[in-house]
Amino acid sequence: MRKNYVRWLLFGSVLPLLLAGQGARAPLEDVFGRINGEVLGRSQAYETLRQATTTIGHRLTGSPNGKRAEAFTYDRFRQYGFRNVKYQPFEVESWTRDTVTLEIVPRSSDNFHTYRVVALAHSPVQAQVKGPLVDVGNGLPADFDRVKDELRGKVALVNIGILPPDKDAKNLHRSEKTALAIRHGATGVVFVNGVAGNVLLTGTASVTGGLIPIPAVCIGLEDGRQVREWMRDEKRLEAHIDMRNKSGLIKARNVVATLKGSGLASEKIVIGGHLDSWDLASGAIDNGIGSFAVLEIARVFQALGLKPRRTIQFVMFMGEEQGLLGSEALVRQMVKDGSIKGVRYMLNLDMAGNPSGFNVAGREEMVPFFTEAGRLMSRYDTAFKNTVANRAGLHSDHQSFMLQGIPVAAPVSNLDPSVYQCYHADCDHFKLVNKTHLDNCVRFTAMLLYALADAETLPARRLTDEQTRDFLLRNNLREELVLGQKWRWAQ
Repeated sequence: MRKNYVRWLLFGSVLPLLLAGQGARAPLEDVFGRINGEVLGRSQAYETLRQATTTIGHRLTGSPNGKRAEAFTYDRFRQYGFRNVKYQPFEVESWTRDTVTLEIVPRSSDNFHTYRVVALAHSPVQAQVKGPLVDVGNGLPADFDRVKDELRGKVALVNIGILPPDKDAKNLHRSEKTALAIRHGATGVVFVNGVAGNVLLTGTASVTGGLIPIPAVCIGLEDGRQVREWMRDEKRLEAHIDMRNKSGLIKARNVVATLKGSGLASEKIVIGGHLDSWDLASGAIDNGIGSFAVLEIARVFQALGLKPRRTIQFVMFMGEEQGLLGSEALVRQMVKDGSIKGVRYMLNLDMAGNPSGFNVAGREEMVPFFTEAGRLMSRYDTAFKNTVANRAGLHSDHQSFMLQGIPVAAPVSNLDPSVYQCYHADCDHFKLVNKTHLDNCVRFTAMLLYALADAETLPARRLTDEQTRDFLLRNNLREELVLGQKWRWAQ
């Protein structure tokens, strides 16, 4: 490690200046060396995230904390030397929890039990539901089909994750399971979290970002097991859900900092991560480690004076947790003003920690490019395995760009699964953040970003609308998009 750092001091900081004077471009390996040295020697990501989680706390979209987070990152971009920094406002239906209770009551007696519970976002502002419980298991389409004749007018009990015997099945998002429950006539949904210790999970239950017509709540794993055991004994249990929430239209703001390209300035690479988080904790993992890595990558580019061929837009998205609202607003604006035509690639950092490689998200033609860039990265740390995955998925801000046919990518994270168990939960605090892992995300993603932004040509092009449809069909994403009301094609 030290030899590489010395090599950067001797050659990395001088060679690009010499080449720039001759009209030539620095070799990619030399730029990677400079990035490596800057991050290992002067990274501010860990301390910046610590400051934000300490002084701001959670970053719920539309809340005063959310506004402070927007201003915090705007000011940091300016401090790092960006002159083209803008707020991109958009309107959202805000949602704030108030009170919620869940009682499970046997019909045969008055022996009820009150469970610790949290409401899922975009549940009604007021709901009082009493109805028999129906166990829908993992909440996949086949599970709902199994109980379709008995669920109407009743409350669905559904796993957030996938539990045996379907442990290898493809899961659905909680909002899609809620949409299926509504479609089958359920009057409420009780989700069971999959994390030991009765950890409670929140998150949106809406596929649109608007209010849903039935209440959705979450209980812990052990409580869910107890309810199911009780159901086997009693057969006829009722769920009583009583909740109050607050909602109304508010304005939120994406924060966008632009670094103009030096040769192909009309072409853009977008790198972003969602700044917003849920309100149960401070959102250090989801998604502080992603969005603050983007912020630090921007600082590194400015500190090193990097001027790749293509323009780079660094984006702090808001409203991701409520349904990708910020990225959809940005893409909608780009389509309206025509700037979407210039977007060549989108890198998304969502809970991206300690990368072992990158995912090209279904674009096989990008594999050689990523493999070669990763080969150069692995010279700086043998822990970087240069894993090039190729799996297309949804439910983060890259989706908004993917649906426009734009190639997307993300780090392949290598964090311990226990860290992710605090996702959307009250244990998502800064103490979970590992400085080395965060810096690894910054340096390897910064290297890839530069490689993409400075490449003479990129092997992946934006797909036409018809090609985008075929791509989504090949990757088995149609059903999820139909449930999420994002499928715009006839087929």
